[in-house]
Amino acid sequence: MDSFIYKGGKKLRLGFTTGTCAAAAAKAAAWMLLSGKMINTIHLLTPKGVNLELPIRDIVFDPDSVSCAVCKDSGDDPDVTDGIQIYAKVSKNDQPGIHISGGQGVGRVTKKGLDQPVGEAAINSVPRKMIQENLTEVCDVFDFHSGLSVMIYVPEGEEISKRTFNSRLGIVGGISILGTSGIVEPMSDQALIDTIRLELNQRFLNGMKTVLLTPGNYGMDFLKDSLGIDPKIPVLTSNFIGDALDCCKELGFTNVLLVGHIGKLVKIAGGMLNTHSKYGDCRMEILASYAGACGLHPSGIKEILNAVTCDDALRIMKMYDLDSEVLSHLTDRVNFHLNRKTAGVPGVEAILFSKVYGQLCETSNASFLLRQIKEMI
Repeated sequence: MDSFIYKGGKKLRLGFTTGTCAAAAAKAAAWMLLSGKMINTIHLLTPKGVNLELPIRDIVFDPDSVSCAVCKDSGDDPDVTDGIQIYAKVSKNDQPGIHISGGQGVGRVTKKGLDQPVGEAAINSVPRKMIQENLTEVCDVFDFHSGLSVMIYVPEGEEISKRTFNSRLGIVGGISILGTSGIVEPMSDQALIDTIRLELNQRFLNGMKTVLLTPGNYGMDFLKDSLGIDPKIPVLTSNFIGDALDCCKELGFTNVLLVGHIGKLVKIAGGMLNTHSKYGDCRMEILASYAGACGLHPSGIKEILNAVTCDDALRIMKMYDLDSEVLSHLTDRVNFHLNRKTAGVPGVEAILFSKVYGQLCETSNASFLLRQIKEMI
């Protein structure tokens, strides 16, 4: 894939996701099954709107099916799945529709709270939609009105999954088939930090003394939909919350408001100012410890430790009527670490939210800073 982006003055090559590979392999296999002819490449339009022409590998024609593979290309992004083969086997089915399953090397969901229900293959919603739409397109081309069965498999998947957090999340036996845009954008750490600093500097030079930070798309959506903030206002920090705060202090901002999903900001309560999962995942340990300190009995603590998501942990705390108390203590600890990091910046506040439960908690002067920001717009 010969598409690039520039981050921090560096030219970085884009890649494509495991979901794109699965959809492309499935589309190619379906095309060959219904046409009876071999093809070497397949065209795919990603959800991001990028058109790809991908090489097809390891084609096998059987009497009732066709299988083939697409090689994962992560571009300049460091990724354990780079270079592996994602396979699809497509066969005809008497039942109408597209029937998707996962085979060898595709993980199986064993815990609640993930994109797919317990027992399903870890093929996320967007890749499933991509497979569905592309195979429907192929069926329309060949005027085919019966069904198709699609099995996605990754021969190296089980071994590669040992180098991921899948087992911790409750996905066993292989990797997840992922992707929301279909495209992988490289995550050069220094390039991203340089970009954050550049954006903060622009805000400061334009007269802003109070700045709004959020880690990513969840925060942007919450700010827009729940707080009425234009998505152009916040500065995106990605996982580099500590580095962004350093920049704010260096540049001379008077106030900083950080708005983020509890899944990110709970890590700050544990002193993690870079929230990337490669540095650790202490979410449930932090929530369980605070719940225990608030009186939750050992079996409840164990439930939280076994939870997959913060929303699931919140559900458990709500069952025992401890969520408000736990969140209060959690907010105090987030406040402690933010102010320890930014000693010298007069006002650093935070708002935590959940996609399921909405706004959860905030530090003492967060609402005041939010009003200031809205008045500046």
